Amino acid sequence: MKSSSIRLGVDIGGTFTDVVLEKDGASFSTKVLTTYAAPENAIIDGMHQVCVKASITPDQIDQIIHGTTLATNALIERRGAKTALITTQGFRDVIEMRTESRFEQYDLNLTLPEPLLPRQRRYTLTERVDARGDVLIPLDRAEVERLAESIADAGYQSVAVGLIHSYLNDSHERMVREVLAEKLPGVMISLSSEVSPQMREYERFNTVVANAYIKPLMKSYLGRLKGRLRDEGTRCNIFLMHSGGGIISLESAAEFPVRLVESGPAGGAVFAAHIAARYGLNKVLSFDMGGTTAKICLIKNQTPKTSRVFEVARTYRFKKGSGMPISIPVIDMVEIGAGGGSLAHVDAMRQIRVGPESAGSEPGPACYGRGGEKPAVTDADLVLGKLDPDNFAGGSIKLDAQSSATALETHLGDTLEMDATTAAFGLAEVVDENMANAARVHAVENGEDLSDYTMIAFGGAAPLHAGRLCEKLGVDRLLVPPGAGVGSAIGFLRAPFSFEANRSVYMKLSDFDAPKIRALLSDLETEATAFVRTCDAESDILSEFKVYMRYTGQGWEIPIVLSAEQAQNPDAARFQALFEADYAKLFGRTVAGLDIEITVWSVNATTPPETVAPVPTRTGASAAPAQGIRRMFDPMQADYLDTSIVLRKAMAEGSEAQGPAAITEDETTIIVPPNRRAICQPDGCIDITVKG
Repeated sequence: MKSSSIRLGVDIGGTFTDVVLEKDGASFSTKVLTTYAAPENAIIDGMHQVCVKASITPDQIDQIIHGTTLATNALIERRGAKTALITTQGFRDVIEMRTESRFEQYDLNLTLPEPLLPRQRRYTLTERVDARGDVLIPLDRAEVERLAESIADAGYQSVAVGLIHSYLNDSHERMVREVLAEKLPGVMISLSSEVSPQMREYERFNTVVANAYIKPLMKSYLGRLKGRLRDEGTRCNIFLMHSGGGIISLESAAEFPVRLVESGPAGGAVFAAHIAARYGLNKVLSFDMGGTTAKICLIKNQTPKTSRVFEVARTYRFKKGSGMPISIPVIDMVEIGAGGGSLAHVDAMRQIRVGPESAGSEPGPACYGRGGEKPAVTDADLVLGKLDPDNFAGGSIKLDAQSSATALETHLGDTLEMDATTAAFGLAEVVDENMANAARVHAVENGEDLSDYTMIAFGGAAPLHAGRLCEKLGVDRLLVPPGAGVGSAIGFLRAPFSFEANRSVYMKLSDFDAPKIRALLSDLETEATAFVRTCDAESDILSEFKVYMRYTGQGWEIPIVLSAEQAQNPDAARFQALFEADYAKLFGRTVAGLDIEITVWSVNATTPPETVAPVPTRTGASAAPAQGIRRMFDPMQADYLDTSIVLRKAMAEGSEAQGPAAITEDETTIIVPPNRRAICQPDGCIDITVKG
């Protein structure tokens, strides 16, 4: 992409749609309320706003990169297409039987989440492929044709095909698609061997069902978006952010929409990794808090941690195992229902609970004056003095503090015998502690100690809460980059074009077959590279190799990164040494006398990362000019304090604001606790550290 190009990043969130336009090194942004019925309307509105700010017209935009929560929301809200699953005889109930794992081990009355498709929408065929990919029972084409007639009579819009061991031999799945395409030309078809060619049928079947379930919805939306943009004169290429932190074409996104799950949060992690690279930080805690959820991600060596399984719609206190597993490449993060619109209530034990229910943008928190009556996190922030009611979202939304106080007293205070301030204090502390606990657990699961990490905060609500979160986690340094309120949308513009190809081929190190491994990784590299070439025909493409390994008898694997040389010249002893080093780091020891297995092979093809110029950090040279004083509640002292109000745009390089302070801008407000100070760095980042 030429340096003079004009690029637009768009992130549809649960409450706001963020739009960022970059032109000649300058950035222009806006936040508009998400329009649920037709999400493209908010995009068009935001696009016109930033085009006016940049003094251009929409037809001058060269590239649009888009991320969205629509795929995730469709799965959570169960509002996808009428979908059928075709599977192997005897495996009809896999997605309902799940695995032996129980997310609440001692609850005898545990209620498991309902599968995405009820039993009457799941069909079987008489066929069987074994674990080596050999055909045991051939598939009869006539049987598939009879099944196609039944599916036609039932009026399905989409069909998922998931046959046993099809990741090793996809011939039967391809025959099913061939027959369905011939008999049912208007029905969309998803094959598990293409969507998620990996072992473990529960995860694979869930993933292909999810893809089929949201495919008509996403294909329709992406088609409408493309049409609306063309009507506005915008005829540039449109790309989508995928969950693994890269960019894919609109056509690929429409075919594999399940890869868009977590696309917005992935953009935020890419944004944080870009900031980490500028500052030379190798241990970063990315904190993204918007209107509906909070996302926390560990970034080591300026690269977000990735995984190949993610759970959508956790139904039981966000516990692992209580959601739908989606087996796709994804940036590994923890996501909880804690955003500015998250609603609070008092539970049966007279404790304040926050989320996961959110007021979203319709009707929004009580202070929006759009019909919301329950107290949200934003209402607590307003009552505690963190927000200016006249300058929220750049003054586009006027906040009503009295409505917030009434909601807090009615739904929390009356039950707990608290006034509005105490109720707001309790609500804020609960949501901050929820996020701190999520960060602690995520760090422990990855064998990390957060005390030597730097936090990078972005999203509309994160700068309001990040200072307090740092206090709870013992994190000494906090960076709030320019454009923090629209960080994920900026991250889309920093992301490379990439695609990760996976395949399950089981192999023990004792049966190590170097020629087979070399050929397998070469095939995966070719597949991934070809996918990236559909988006970018000119740039160099880098390949990243990874294998998933475990001790024999274990139930899960850990990812092991290979260099290009190790992939081209595989060696059993080297594979073992890499595995044992990573295993010992995670679990403190290796296991002697056990063979080691490889279950999944992965190659990620990506265009080179954007060149990052290092930032020379500054110490405080002058005091930032204060615009006034506002009374703001400090949780450490449990009282209101006089707090300096500083305009972010008035902070020159090296200027310093001593806490307590509120640094305001159109998209968010940065709260500087009394025990910290904030310095404006040369790139505009606000660098918040503990006072010496």
